[in-house]
Formats: sequence, C-alpha cells, structure tokens
Amino acid sequence: MPKLACVAGEPSGDLLAAPVLSALKQIPDTAHLEVYGVGGPRMQAVGLRSDWPMETLSVRGYVEAIKQLPAILKLRRELIANLLGDDRPDVYLGIDAPDFNLGVELALRKAGIPTLHFVSPSIWAWRAGRIKKIKQAVERMLCIFPFELEIYEQAGMNATYVGHPLASEIPLEPHPAQAKKRLCEILNISHDALDGTIIAVLPGSRGSEIELIAPIFFDTMVELAQRMRGQPLHFLIPVATPRLREPLEILLKRTVEAHPDLQIHLLDGEADLILEAADVVLIASGTATLQAALWKKPMVISYKVPWLTAQIMKRQGYLPYVGLPNILAGEFLVPELLQDDATPHKLADALLDWLNYPAQVSQLQMRFAQIHETLRRPTGLLVAQAVAQTLAQVSAGKKHVGG
Repeated sequence: MPKLACVAGEPSGDLLAAPVLSALKQIPDTAHLEVYGVGGPRMQAVGLRSDWPMETLSVRGYVEAIKQLPAILKLRRELIANLLGDDRPDVYLGIDAPDFNLGVELALRKAGIPTLHFVSPSIWAWRAGRIKKIKQAVERMLCIFPFELEIYEQAGMNATYVGHPLASEIPLEPHPAQAKKRLCEILNISHDALDGTIIAVLPGSRGSEIELIAPIFFDTMVELAQRMRGQPLHFLIPVATPRLREPLEILLKRTVEAHPDLQIHLLDGEADLILEAADVVLIASGTATLQAALWKKPMVISYKVPWLTAQIMKRQGYLPYVGLPNILAGEFLVPELLQDDATPHKLADALLDWLNYPAQVSQLQMRFAQIHETLRRPTGLLVAQAVAQTLAQVSAGKKHVGG
C-alpha cells in the first residue's frame, strides 16, 4: 500500500488539506493510500492518522513561538525519526506551516523522499531569502495564488497553480437574507430580530490574537454603537475554536455589563454564515480576510502583535500591505489599521466610511468578484493529482530498480 505523510500545523491548514485527502480517495491509484502525520479534526475525518496533536504547532509570531519552541522542536525530531525509520512514506506533503515543514522536507528530501508543499510561504511579502531553503527542501510547490508561479519559475523551481479552495466552497453570489434567517434559527430568536445593520467581528483564531486584538475590537463595538445611537445594530462574533470561547465570554460579560444595550452574539464556528449576513466586517489579518473578500464584504483589517515581533517583521517585509485582499489586488482596496493605529476611534471611523458610502461598497464588490473568479479552481483535486503523479513516479522508479 502506498504511503503519504503530511503535516498541517494549524486550523487553516486542516481546512485546506481535508479536500485533498477526500479527492485522493476518488483517484483509483490512491484510493487505498495510507495517510499519516499531523492534522486536525477535518483531516482525521477523511482518513488521516494524526500521530501528534496539531495544537502544538498552532502559534503565531516570533515572541509567541519561543514559549512553544521546545515542544515544537521535540515533535519535529520525533516526526523526522519516524519518517526516516519504520514509517518511511513514499511522498511527503507539507501543508503551509513553513517554519516547521521546511525543516522536515529538507531532511526527507536529502534521504530521497519526494516532497511537495501546499501553500507557498509568503516570500512575496517578507523574508524573500527563504527561497534558497525552499528550493533545497521542496521538489514541487503547489501555489494558491497565481502571482506566485513567476517567483518560483525565476528560481528554477517546479511549481503549479492550484487555486484557493475557499474560492470553490464560497458561492460567487452571497445571499444575506437567507444567512440572517439561518442565524436567527441558530440563535433561537425571531426572524426579524437581526433586522438593521449587522457587523461581523472576527478577532482571530489564536489565543495570542484574542489577548492582543479582541479587547480593542470590543471597545470598537462600544464606540460604533455610541456613534450610531438609535439605529438597530447587531455584532456577531464567530468563535473559531472551543478554547477561545472562555476568553471571549469574559470580554463579552465585561462589555455588556458596562453597556447593556449592546447586541453582541457569540456563535461557535459559523464564520461563513456570519460573513454572508454581514453589512461590514471588522477583522484580524489572516486567512479570514480572504474569506470575507470572497463573500464580497467591505472590511476593516486590523492586527496587533508584541512590539518585538512587530519590529522584526517590519525589518523583513517589503510590501506596503498585510491583508490578503490588498495583496491580491496590488493596492489598498480596504483599510488596514495595525499596531498603534489599531484604536477604537480609528476602527469605528473606517467602519462608518463603508456604511455611509454604498457606492464605494459596490465598486469593492466588483473587484472582489474578479478576484474570486481568478482563485476559483478545483483545488483539492489538483493537489491530489499532483500527489498521485509523484506517487506514480515513485512506483515506476521502484519497478525500474526491481526490474
């Protein structure tokens, strides 16, 4: 039985990889593939044997990673030892998590195991020098953004554009009224209870993000409600993972006690439904900004990291923007208020600018529709086909050696 080892380091990687594993089951030569490594619940639901907890790898930023570094390095040592020992795979697929996966891929490729990497590191945004290590570690890069191909071709690397899976999962045309109705059912409230303006608030999917940016987002909700006094206003917050519910509930309790008229709802998951229903979005920088763009929503992007992390990133970056919608457009389509600019007053101003100028929202939605069309590909199948092709080459090589 052919073997595939793969590692996803965080929830977004788990989301990206699950359709790939599903598609592999539909390809005759890989239908009975043994798949193991590190992954989350979605990957496990479609056949992955996860030998280590994915949560160990789910950290963001230099300062935050230092605390978790011993556990991460231990996991990587154990993983490499296993994959070069009794659990040697025919092919390795790294899903995002470049700081972890590139080290694994380098060791495996030196040992003759073909390595594929799904989701290019952001070399177009910062740390461009990583291309040298990537070239040594990765046999084939599977790119989710079209502009990345040229970078790898110039470096003499094998790369394939596979599109972004979210662009296929999210419909080209949203239906806010239907989404509102479904949300009312989930919240067990009357169908007209969400009439008025809906603000989606997405403070991130990591504990460090909730700690640093969520309090500012809650203060922004207070500020916005005071400035839109008299207008029906609803704030909807998707809770990305169960462990984030408690810190968000603490912030919610504190905020509502001081401002009892605020209408704030926490929902477990349901980010897509909330985004589809929303009139405007306040969002932490990350994959979710692309999600919001695919739902054609005006947004304000914000982020806050510890001072030292910000200084390191600032010195190594060269793009003027951090949000994926702006990176894909090559211009500031939506505002970014980062670090010291991430204040409740400035964030409320930016949200009101979208709410007060519907003509600008219409223009933005047209640009987002163009981006959506560009990214819309059968991503899971294309990645699965790349894995199947590599496995076939390995199989042919073994037959040649054996013959």
